[in-house]
Parts: sequence; structure tokens; C-alpha cells
Amino acid sequence: MAELRLRSVGIVDVAFGDGVTVVEPVNLYGCEVGGGCFIGPFVEIQRGVRIGSRTRIQSHSFVCELVTIGEDCVVAHGVMFINDLFRTGRPARGDRTQWRATTIGNRVSIGSNATIMPVSICDDVVIGAGSVVTRDITDPGIYAGNPARRLRGVT
Repeated sequence: MAELRLRSVGIVDVAFGDGVTVVEPVNLYGCEVGGGCFIGPFVEIQRGVRIGSRTRIQSHSFVCELVTIGEDCVVAHGVMFINDLFRTGRPARGDRTQWRATTIGNRVSIGSNATIMPVSICDDVVIGAGSVVTRDITDPGIYAGNPARRLRGVT
């Protein structure tokens, strides 16, 4: 019978601002979470990630390395951030030189089950549920679809 390698989930080496709420179980390690944030259950936030103040990360979301999320954002349930584009036709297998970064501005709301590829999203954007963001977003507005496209401005 094969040997089992059991790894625990938990909160390790995390810098928290004041007034953060975390609902366990979570897997948070080597990241920074600003003041007044909410982190829901079954969330993983990896090493080097920075979450701005008053941002909410809802349950079952995955925030991989090389992601920065601004202040006053909402990341709804089941949102997936991606840093590996499989440029060689297969996973990078930890080769960080193949990974790409994602930057999310302030006051960005990302709907449930959206997938965010390595992109930059400006301030004041809404991403619709189930959308796949494959390109940088440089104009405030509401975006949805696969690939995500601008539907209209925000007021």
C-alpha cells in the first residue's frame, strides 16, 4: 500500500490588518490581508497575495500566487484566479518564470464562478457571474461572458 502524505490546512504566516473576519476552514499562507476584510470558508489564498482593506472573499474561492486585489472589492463564491497559462502545452509545475501576475483595482466586484486569467483590471469594474476574463480591463464598466466583454458603463 502507498504511503500517505497528509498536509494540514490552516493559517500560516499571514499578516492581518485590524478587524479581519475569517470563517474556517481556510487555507491561507504567506499572504497579506488588509483591515476590515472578510474571508469565507473553503477559501485558499496563496503565498505573496495582497488583499486590500474592506475586501470580501466569499466561500470556495481560490486566489493563487502573484495576485493583488485592491480595496473595497467583492470576490463572490467560487471565483478562480489563474497564474499558469500552460504556454508549453502543459502545467508549469512550479516553474514561476512561466507564471503571470494579476492585479485587481479598487471597488471591483467579481461574480460567482468567474475565472480570472493573468490580467490587470482597473478600478470600478463589475465582472458578471461565470465570466472568463482573458484580457486587461482598462475602462470602468460592467463586463460579462466568455471571454468577458464590456456591456456598459457604471454610474
